Amino acid sequence: MERALEHRHTIGVEDFVLLEDYQSQEAFVDNMRKRFNADLIYTYIGPVLVSVNPYKELGIYGEKRVNEYRGVNYYELPPHIFAVINGALTSMVEETRDQCILISGESGSGKTEASKKILQYIGVVCSRTGRDVQSVRDRLIQSNPVLEAFGNAKTVRNDNSSRFGKYMDVEFNFVGEPTSGHIRNYLLEKSRVVTQAPGECNFHIFHLLLAGASDELLKDLCLERDPRAFDYTKQSGHMRNNMHDSDQYNTVINSMEIVGFGSGEQRDVQAIVAAILHLGNIRFEDINGTSCKVENNEVAQRISKVLGVPVADVQQALTHRTIEAQSDVVTTTLGVEQSAYARDALSKAVYDRLFSWLVRRLNTSLASHGQATRHTLLGILDIYGFEVFKSNGFEQFCINYCNEKLQQLFIELTLKSEQEEYLAEGITWVPVEYFNNKIICDMIERKHTGLVSLLDEECLRPGDATDLTFLNKMTQALRTHAHYVAHESADNKARKTIGRDEFRLMHYAGDVTYKVKGFMDKNNDLLYRDLKEVMAKSTNKIVQDIFPPTELQGKKMPETVSTQFKKSLDQLMTILMSKEPSYIRCIKPNDVKQSRNFDSEIISHQVKYLGLMENLRVRRAGFAYRRPFEPFLERYKSLCPDTWPKHRGRPSQGVDKLMKHLGFNSEHYSMGKTKIFIRLPKTIFDVEDAFQARKHELVTLITKIWRGRRQRLKYQEMRKSAIIIESYMRRHLAKKEAEKRRWAVGVVRKFITGFMTRNGPVTDMNRRFVAVVRREWLLRLSRALPKKLLEKKWPKAPPPCLEADKLLRPMHRTWLMRKYVHKLPAPKKYMFEQKVLAEKLFKGKKASYPQTIAQPFRQSRLTAEHESMKGAVFAAVTKVDNSEVKYVTPVTKYDRHGYKPRQRWLVATKQGVYVLDVHDKPKLKDRFTLNNLQLTMTSVSDQLLLLKKQQAEQNGKEKGDLILICPHVIELVTKLAEISAEKVAIDIVSESRSVGA
Repeated sequence: MERALEHRHTIGVEDFVLLEDYQSQEAFVDNMRKRFNADLIYTYIGPVLVSVNPYKELGIYGEKRVNEYRGVNYYELPPHIFAVINGALTSMVEETRDQCILISGESGSGKTEASKKILQYIGVVCSRTGRDVQSVRDRLIQSNPVLEAFGNAKTVRNDNSSRFGKYMDVEFNFVGEPTSGHIRNYLLEKSRVVTQAPGECNFHIFHLLLAGASDELLKDLCLERDPRAFDYTKQSGHMRNNMHDSDQYNTVINSMEIVGFGSGEQRDVQAIVAAILHLGNIRFEDINGTSCKVENNEVAQRISKVLGVPVADVQQALTHRTIEAQSDVVTTTLGVEQSAYARDALSKAVYDRLFSWLVRRLNTSLASHGQATRHTLLGILDIYGFEVFKSNGFEQFCINYCNEKLQQLFIELTLKSEQEEYLAEGITWVPVEYFNNKIICDMIERKHTGLVSLLDEECLRPGDATDLTFLNKMTQALRTHAHYVAHESADNKARKTIGRDEFRLMHYAGDVTYKVKGFMDKNNDLLYRDLKEVMAKSTNKIVQDIFPPTELQGKKMPETVSTQFKKSLDQLMTILMSKEPSYIRCIKPNDVKQSRNFDSEIISHQVKYLGLMENLRVRRAGFAYRRPFEPFLERYKSLCPDTWPKHRGRPSQGVDKLMKHLGFNSEHYSMGKTKIFIRLPKTIFDVEDAFQARKHELVTLITKIWRGRRQRLKYQEMRKSAIIIESYMRRHLAKKEAEKRRWAVGVVRKFITGFMTRNGPVTDMNRRFVAVVRREWLLRLSRALPKKLLEKKWPKAPPPCLEADKLLRPMHRTWLMRKYVHKLPAPKKYMFEQKVLAEKLFKGKKASYPQTIAQPFRQSRLTAEHESMKGAVFAAVTKVDNSEVKYVTPVTKYDRHGYKPRQRWLVATKQGVYVLDVHDKPKLKDRFTLNNLQLTMTSVSDQLLLLKKQQAEQNGKEKGDLILICPHVIELVTKLAEISAEKVAIDIVSESRSVGA
């Protein structure tokens, strides 16, 4: 409530009680619209929670949110379903009083989801308790998927509509831990098994079984995966999501295992569902107009296989009826229509009894297996909402009758709680005008003249009773009733809207017109004895349980459906009256199941038939706001000097002083015994506005005092700490100084001794000094090392370092050389490699070597004037030797006869040496292969070179050896040696002598 006051100007109000115009339904709906558009789906009417279905996931139900609401009063946080369940659990534990949560609303408003959230809250709250409690919690939560699969279906208004009523009692021990549970079911809509309206579907389990069961199981149950293969699942023509249904099937099977269903029980349940599908496919063939036979015997054989009953008995029971008249037993044949009725009646009865068996089985699993001591109960009622369709039948009548009873209970309990609170507080009760629907409940359930009694009487009387005779009888008995209209008793205007086979009831939620067709049959709910007998022969254990042999022995006529339903409602009302109720009113925002779609007309209709305006008027019967003295005074005491900062005296006196100080009188508020009652919302809003303004002043004052106090405490703590630190620091520094001096004296003494014995052998006395000398010499050496390879300077080493000096000199020089070599560019490095080869070949052998080695080697010795001929020369060589030219130089050739000089070019490739004449155009004159080449030189400083083949080739044109003068003879020979990988034979003669050709 406090939070609602603080945020009332942002998104509506969180409690409808605080609406200024609480009499206006438009203001009520408008406040709901504001909150819905902001994804705020919960709003209070005092202790009642109004919930609007958002049709989307809001992310407000996680474990974090559960812990946020756990143990907190509902008015301290925004409205939420967790606040309601937390309040119920808290009252249950603290007051040891049974609680119940009543969830109501029409189909599609979110009732089923609300009950799930309640169980989720219980599950999270009890998640850290013992193993037994966790087991009960898990079974409670996992019972929901089983009940939804067998009791829910898709309708035009809701994809997961509960087609049965459910009341669950959860038993708690004295510390609030769930120990057991019990479920009651009400009026399953079994007619849905055999017929569905357009756009709707059969119960979920039929579709889940076909979509999710394994191929082996389907084959064993004689089923096909396509729902269109079965009459009971294809009527509406609506196709479901098979992938989603498959996942849901696995969820249901997992839940059945957790709850305690054995594999045999699961198999029997699935066999019964399969048998119902097969029953729907049975066709009858007319024989003579009064009798028939089963047309498709293969379907009867499938039923026989699945349920374990004789196929002949199945066929007999569906086409014949045995009647006991006194002591005689007569068997009569059935026509096609009667057999079809018997088939559908059997399908509905089997499914209805299966569902009841599931509820009993779940109750067995949820029962307490420990101590039998009863503690407290929390009831959760999730029952069908008020329904108005285009065509309304017996089921809608029962559902709306149930809602009439719940509305009556709601009004009674709400008025009762309000009156009790006013009486307890000594406040004068203001009568509230509201529609009392007790007159409608009496019209339906009164003995002898009530609608249920008339229906039972017509069903049991002898003679030809039909739906129309029941309608006539009801019209005669209720002709003058203000809330009943039939075609016969209506005025001319109303008669146009009511058919001759219809009647209309004026419910508290609106007028509903019912078709009387089917009322008699559905109320009787008769199942032929032959069908019961054939079911009793089944080998399926569950079928044996739901069709016990004792049922066949009874002669007493069973109670009608309406009477059974009336009695179950009376029992439910008794249960609810014995508990303290909490209410959740669910509202559907639109009929198209869309988020962000707020249909005011649909909302207004639900607000009307849920009685929310009556509830608001009851809550506002004179006073809009009430709060116990203690929390009210604690919140607003800062507004009055007499109550701030602490009030001395009774809380009621403090509240009275506070309100008078603010200028309010008895017209604005009344003082109860434990609470203050404020008449108008404006009064509490004015108090809240004053409090919000006061909070800023208090915050400033508290901040100032707190900061000053904090700084003073901080300063005192810092000063105390500083003194302690200083004392310890001084002592520590003094000790360190003394240790440092003591250490320094020892170091100096050892240093002097080491200096005195430095030139002797290394001992313990001089080892440190020698190490210092070595280290210092190494430091000096590192700073004075030669930077270039040709530098010769080197620091002189002391005696202890002489050995290291001998090792370091060559190492450093080698390092300088490596460094120099690594920095050389590739061409220069290549040139040096040739110089090394030349040194190997000519050093000490050729007198001109020292002068030649000082000059750099080149790849070509051609001058600029030769450049124009270079391409032609290379092309001429390429014709003969298709390889890269490695070296070229001009040479002078001497003829062997006369020694006439001739200018030539010598070209070296990887294959050979070529001598060319290049005067006019390149012309190849001589050729030598490198593998067969011998080079002869003199050891003197001449430029003479003799090229000679090592083995004479067998060629008549062989010219013989070649005498050349090459200005760079050492360079040429080195190049040829390198190209041939030193395979060329080189001969250096020590003196000149004649060389033969």
